[in-house]
Formats: sequence, C-alpha cells, structure tokens
Amino acid sequence: MSNGVEKTQPTTRRAFLGAAAMTAASYQRILGANDRVGIGLIGYGLIGKQHIGDLKKFNDVDILGVCDCYKPRVEEALAFIGDKRTVGYSDFRKMYENKNIQGVIIATPDHWHALLTIMACAAGKDVYVEKPMTLFIDEGKWMIQAARKYNRIVVVGTQRRQGSGVKEAKKLIQSGLLGKIHSVRIGFYRNIYPGFGKTPVENPPADFDYDMWLGPAPKKPYQRHRGIYHFRWFWDYSGGQMTNLGAHLIDQILWIMEAKGPTLAMSTGGRYALEDDGETPDLQDAMWVFPGQKGQPGFVLNCSIREANAMADTAGRGQVYLGTKGNLVLAGSFQVTSETRWINPENEIPKFLGHPAGGPRYDETGREPFLPQYAEPQAGRGGRGGAAGGQAGGVASDARYGTGGEDTLAMNKRDWIDCMRSRKRPLCEVEDGHRVSIVMHLANMSLKLGRAVRWDPDKEAVIGDTEAQAMCSKPYRAPWDKELRAIVKV
Repeated sequence: MSNGVEKTQPTTRRAFLGAAAMTAASYQRILGANDRVGIGLIGYGLIGKQHIGDLKKFNDVDILGVCDCYKPRVEEALAFIGDKRTVGYSDFRKMYENKNIQGVIIATPDHWHALLTIMACAAGKDVYVEKPMTLFIDEGKWMIQAARKYNRIVVVGTQRRQGSGVKEAKKLIQSGLLGKIHSVRIGFYRNIYPGFGKTPVENPPADFDYDMWLGPAPKKPYQRHRGIYHFRWFWDYSGGQMTNLGAHLIDQILWIMEAKGPTLAMSTGGRYALEDDGETPDLQDAMWVFPGQKGQPGFVLNCSIREANAMADTAGRGQVYLGTKGNLVLAGSFQVTSETRWINPENEIPKFLGHPAGGPRYDETGREPFLPQYAEPQAGRGGRGGAAGGQAGGVASDARYGTGGEDTLAMNKRDWIDCMRSRKRPLCEVEDGHRVSIVMHLANMSLKLGRAVRWDPDKEAVIGDTEAQAMCSKPYRAPWDKELRAIVKV
C-alpha cells in the first residue's frame, strides 16, 4: 500500500522477532555502497518534520515510511513528503518489517527512545535517535547492548558537536592555551510565566492512540498536556529542561573536555513559579564534579535553569569555559578572552589601613594579560584581575533554525547516512549519548532525593546509596517489558 496509512492487525512478539531476524540477516545484502538508502521516521512532531525537510534535500535517500500514533500527523507527513512510495504506519513494528527501510529516525517523546532503538536494532535497522537519548540511566546500557549485539549504527541527535566552531574550540582548549580549565558554566533562561495552563482529564481524541503513545510508560488518565509536545513537563515521559536543553551543551562539554563522567552530582530546585499542571522543575541549579587524570582534580560544571525569569548572565550566552590564563564562551562560534595577572600577586590583596609588620609587600607593578594576542595589555595598578579584551573565532552554528550559520542537524544526519554505508563510527554515537544522559539523570536524581549523589564513571554505578542506585532503572509497562527482555539482558 502506498501513500496512505497502513491498516494492519497488531503484530505479535513472535512474529516481530521472526521477521526481525530475517531482516537483520539480509541487511548487508540490501544496502550497497552506491544504493539509495531507505529511511523511515517515527514521530512526526516539531523535530520530526524538520528531519523530513532535511532528508528531502538528500539526493541519495528515499523516505519510505512515516509512523505516528496520531492519525492527522501521519496524513500531514505524507502530504509534506509528497512521494507515492511512502507508507504511513500507526504501528512502528509494521514499519520495522519493511525490508526496504534500512534506517529509522526516532523523534518520539523521550520515554519511547530506548525501546524503539533496541527493537530497531533487533530488526536490522540503523538508528538516528533524538536527544535526550534515555529516560533513566539503565536504558543507555540496554541501547549500547543492542547496538553492539546487532552491529548497528546508532547516532544520537546531539548534533551541535558537528559544528566547525565547536571542533575549533575543542582544539584550542585541549592545546592548553587557556591554562587549566577548572570551571565550566551553562544556563538556560526564559520567562513563560504563568505557564501553559491546566488541562482536564478527558477521553483522548478518537484519532489518537493514547495507549500506544504511552507505550512502556505507566498508565495514566489522558490530559491534553500528557500528549503532544507538553509531555516534557511530566516525569513519566521526560526529565524536564535539564534533559531537554541540557543534552546539547553537556554533550559538547564532555567531548571538548574529554570527560567520561562525574564523580559527584548535586542539584536543587523544583516547581517554584509556574501555575500549570507540569511536574518538572521551573527552577533548577546543578553542579557536577569531574575528575582529572591520575587522581588530580578535574573541573566543576555548573548549570542554572529558569523558566520564569529571562535575565541572563554570561552563561546565558553559551558554554563558559574558565581557565587560569583565559576564557572561552562557546555558542557555535566562540569568543576567547585573556585573564590578566598581577606581576606581584600581593598587590591584589586589599590594603585597607595598611598591613602591620610582616604582612604582604606591595609595590608599584601592575597587571598584564596572560594571552596578549587575545587582549590589549593593561598597565598600571588599580582594578581587579579578570578578563580583558577578546577575540572571536569559529563558525556560527544554527542553534535555532532561522538564525543562520551551519545546519548541524542536517550535518549529523549526513554523518549517519555516510556511516550506514561505511560502517564506521559516527561522531555522535550511542555510547556518547549514554554518557551525556548519565550526567543529566544524576542531577535529577539528586534533586528528587534532596542530597548529593556519588558516581563511579568507570563502573557506571552509584556509590554508597541504594535508593539512588534503584533510581537508575524503572519497570516497563506490559507488554513492552517482555519486548525488552526478549532482546537485551536487563
């Protein structure tokens, strides 16, 4: 059937796994180096539509399937794609049985990301899964397990590290030019007060398969906000702005700093100001401690989130990397500023009425920049040490579509398609997405527990806190729990 929604009976687990095994075994014979690549999309929402728009520009890709549990969106997607060969699906399992589809893009709500990826890997499909990759920590372990078991290319939608400006910034920081980077700061600020309102419990629309939408999540009465788009303000389906926005910047930070994971996470906040039916924080501050090499201190990452006040500080401009000799602010492109140093550091100590005998020894020397190429020299005394001057670098990345610059979202998909052919490791791989998710989940775990959480980044386990360790996993609702256990070891 073409250019319509496929009407099918529900797929049984036995039938799906049988078809998946056949598809996986024949995959390498389907896709050749010069063949066109067949792609299917699951979740035709805000980002799903953007993915379709990008794929339509690729001259080596055929969009052969689109799946959504809200029928009007499937119909709209088919019209937007405009290809009679494209099949609309209401059940992703039927799409996975289509041997002409070699890769799937998963742009659903967060609570579906892991299971859809795992089942796609078992069906022999390569996967592009949107961020945040997981809802809880253990899902990332299961996704890696499935990707390795079935030899799949799995890319995560943390595309901003694809930007040439980000790559330039990484080289500069790793060169040691800025000295030791000991502090990194990020922030996300907006004002949507009083919020998105409250929606009553009611029956879901007749053309919306709410039970399929819930999938592995707990069964809850339908509210309009527990559905399309606004799902991200409910813990059952998302981690709030920490995982929604944090994924992009924390991914870049881990990559640039070559950090595996934190050893400590602390977070505070909650629902302080918004007057709606959301659950996730509208105010959240988090701090993570990252170790250095050979037992040395690494760096501290701070994140601040506000949903009811948009006044921004430096962190609102992007990632702020603070070094002993200089600083870098990164938001696609970047700006470097030099720290200034006192020739005699004791001149920085306040004088007040003067130190008694034996105190600091002042002189008439002033300050100078650590990095003259990034700042005009500052002579004389007076003023406190800090950043001076500045120099821009890099290429702007399109953080929000319509602002210009490199299209890193399209670049990330291009990398995925190319790696589907070459079978090489993509830049934004499933293991990278797992490590980024761990950082964010630890912050939310700390917030819920009201205490710091210690973490072993090598063993990927909580240290000395059984309650926190238990939060690393959640049960899937039947029958999806059986689907999971049939594919990976839980």
